[in-house]
Amino acid sequence: MFDRLEELVEKLKAIQEELSKPDVVNDQARFKKLMKEQSDITPIVEKYQEYKQAQQDVEDSLQIIDEESDEEMKEMAREELSDAKKRIEACEQDLKILLLPKDENDDKSVVVEIRAGAGGDEAALFAGELFRMYQKYADHFRWQTNITSGTETGIGGFKEVVFEITGKGAYSKLKYESGVHRVQRVPETESGGRIHTSTATVAIMPEAEDVDVQIDEKDIRIDVMRASGNGGQCVNTTDSAVRLTHMPTGIVIYSQTEKSQIQNRAKAFALLRTKLYDLELQKAHDAEAAARRSQIGTGDRSEKIRTYNFPQGRVTDHRIKLTSYQLENVLNGDLDEFVDALTAADQAAKLANMDGTEA
Repeated sequence: MFDRLEELVEKLKAIQEELSKPDVVNDQARFKKLMKEQSDITPIVEKYQEYKQAQQDVEDSLQIIDEESDEEMKEMAREELSDAKKRIEACEQDLKILLLPKDENDDKSVVVEIRAGAGGDEAALFAGELFRMYQKYADHFRWQTNITSGTETGIGGFKEVVFEITGKGAYSKLKYESGVHRVQRVPETESGGRIHTSTATVAIMPEAEDVDVQIDEKDIRIDVMRASGNGGQCVNTTDSAVRLTHMPTGIVIYSQTEKSQIQNRAKAFALLRTKLYDLELQKAHDAEAAARRSQIGTGDRSEKIRTYNFPQGRVTDHRIKLTSYQLENVLNGDLDEFVDALTAADQAAKLANMDGTEA
C-alpha cells in the first residue's frame, strides 16, 4: 500500500508541473483530463501526508519520553504519543478506503425509473411518493430534476415515471437505491382498517455519454406522434413527441416533455444510450455475481431492499438491517442515514474481500 502511495505523491507532482505549462492549459481536453486526475489523487496524498505527520509525532514523543528528565513533560509526551497512534490507525483505515477501486460511474448524473408494482392505485401513490422523495433529496444537493416521461394516475400517483437527476456525484449517492421498495399502511379507501402491502420498483442508471455507447441508427425505428398528457406546461398539441424502438433489445423510449421534436429526439436518444449502457453494466454485474454476493445485496432489480411501514413510522433497509423511525423525514428526502450506512457497508465488504484476496 505504501509503495502505491509514494507513486501517487510523485504522480501528483508531475501533474501539477504539467498543469503549469501554457501549451497544456491551451489544450482543453488534456487540461480537463489532468484536472480530473489531480482532483482524484489530491485527497489521497493529503491523507498520506497526515499519516506521515502522525508517524513523526510518534517519533518525537518517544524521543522526549526517552531523553526528558521533567516528569510533567514526559506525561505530556505520553498523551501526544497516544493521540498520534490513534491518528495513525484512523489514517490507515481512511487510506485503505481511498485506495479502493473507484466506480467509474460515481461522478455521473443518473436516470431514475420508478414503476408501480403490486397494489394497484396504492402502489401508484407510493411510486409518486418515491419520486418526490428523490426529488427532494436532489434539491438538497442543488441537483436538477427533469421528468422524461411518466404515466400519472390523476390522484398524485404514477404508474411509471422516468426522470433525470443532473449533478456531479449523483450516481455515487443513489446507486444503492435500485430494487423493490415496499410500503405497508392502511389505504384511505380501506374501511376495515387493514394494513395493505404495495410495492414499487426503482432502477438507478448512470447517464451514458456518447463515448460509452455507440448506437447504429439502422437498429432504431423512430415514430413521431402527438404529445399527450394532462395539460402540463411542457406538453403541447403539435407532433413533437418521439418514440424510439431499439430492435435488437426491444427497448422502447418515449419522450414528449420538450417543446420541439428535435429536442425530444435528442432526449430520447440520450435515454436510449443510458438504457443500453445500463444493460451492459447489468451483464457485467451478472458475470461478477459471486463477488457481488459479498457486497451490499445482490444488485438484482427484483430484490426487496426497503420497507416503509406507516403504522409504526419506520423505514427498514433489509440489506444492512438498518431501521429508522423517521419515516416522515425520509419521505421528505432525508436519506443521508441510509446512503451513508450503505456506502460504509459496501466499503467494509470490499475491504474484507480485498484483505481475503491478499491473504
